[in-house]
Amino acid sequence: MGPDEVQEFLAQARTIILTTIGPDGVPDPVAMWFVVRDGDMWMRTYAKSQKVTNARRDPRVAVLVEQGERYAELRGVQVSGRLELSEDIDVICEIAAALLVKYEGLDPEHVPAAMEAYRPTATKQVAMRLVPERTVSWDHAKLVPGT
Repeated sequence: MGPDEVQEFLAQARTIILTTIGPDGVPDPVAMWFVVRDGDMWMRTYAKSQKVTNARRDPRVAVLVEQGERYAELRGVQVSGRLELSEDIDVICEIAAALLVKYEGLDPEHVPAAMEAYRPTATKQVAMRLVPERTVSWDHAKLVPGT
């Protein structure tokens, strides 16, 4: 996929697999909801979660997004990079509200109220931004002649 196709694919994707490096060096994959803001993938989670503990120790991560049921339909994007953690309450509330818009259908006009309501929970969370270093994509439909 070209860069525009990758961005469109990520914008439409629902769930990513975020893989951090566990304390024993073994990859630790987890499913995550995310939003794309200004071209960056953002997530939020509890500050005491294993994925945050892993990222504090070693910020190298990979994410995988894939779709397709038959071989000729398989498409995907893998992004490798570093995970930046933010404890900025405003940023955490912004990401939480954006997730509510994407996944729960929150009307964008209610974002300010949702952000305010989320503030008490945000004190226990972090926002996570993936800083990409390498992106790999595939689209098996392009392997078929004439597509």
